[in-house]
Amino acid sequence: MIVLFTDFGLEGPYIGQVEAVLQQRAPGIRVINLFSDLVPFDIQGAAYLLPAYAAGFPPGTVFLCVVDPGVGSERKGIVLQAEGHWYVGPDEGLFSLVTRRARSVEAWCLPEVAGAAPSFHGRDVFAPAAAFLARNSRLPGDCVPCTPDPGADWPDDLSRVVYIDRFGNAVTGLRSTVVAETAVLTVNGRSLPQAQTFSDVSEGAAFWYENSNGLVEIAVSRGRADETLDICVGTPVQM
Repeated sequence: MIVLFTDFGLEGPYIGQVEAVLQQRAPGIRVINLFSDLVPFDIQGAAYLLPAYAAGFPPGTVFLCVVDPGVGSERKGIVLQAEGHWYVGPDEGLFSLVTRRARSVEAWCLPEVAGAAPSFHGRDVFAPAAAFLARNSRLPGDCVPCTPDPGADWPDDLSRVVYIDRFGNAVTGLRSTVVAETAVLTVNGRSLPQAQTFSDVSEGAAFWYENSNGLVEIAVSRGRADETLDICVGTPVQM
C-alpha cells in the first residue's frame, strides 16, 4: 500500500492530484490517507509523528511524505528504506527520527524529473517514485546513494505539542517510554497527572496519557484540551 503523510490539507486540489497520479502509475494499489492535516511547514513536528504512526504498517508499505517549504530549492528528494518500509519525500529533516531510530537505513537521492512543476514536487516527483516502489519493490532508475543530514541535531524526543486532533487533544513529540507513569507534566502553568484513558478521570479533568501510537498526549475528558489549556502547536511541555 501507499500511505500519504502530508500537510496538503483536504481542501483544494492537492491531495486529489497526488492520488490521481498514484492511481495512474500504480493501479490497484491501495492508497491510505494517514495525515493530510499536518501543520503546514512544520517539518520538525511531523518528523516526530512519522516513526510513531508508521510502526503499525506492514513491511513493504511505501510512505509518501511531503512537508516541503523548500520545494523548488536545491534540497534533494530522497528514498529511504528503514525497518522494512519505504519512505519518499524531500530531504529537509522529515526523515531524521525515522533514520535515527531504525536499526539499519539505506538512502538514495532521486534524480531530477524533467518537466516537474517547481512548486509541486509532491505530485510530479515524489508520487511517481512512490508508485514505482509500490509496484516493483525496488528503486526507480538513476538513484544514487546519499546520507540524509537535516535534523541531525534535533533531540531524541520533542517536549512540545506537534499536532492537535479534531477532538482538541494535543499530541506531543515525547515517547511515553521516556516519561514515568507517575510524572506530572506542566503546560501553561497547569499540572497534568497521568491517566490510562478518558474514563479514568472526571468530566472536564485535564490529564496526559500514552496514546495508541506510543506518544504522550494531553486531553480533557469530554472536552477540548486546546481550548481548556490554551494549547496550540508549539506549546512547550515541562516534565
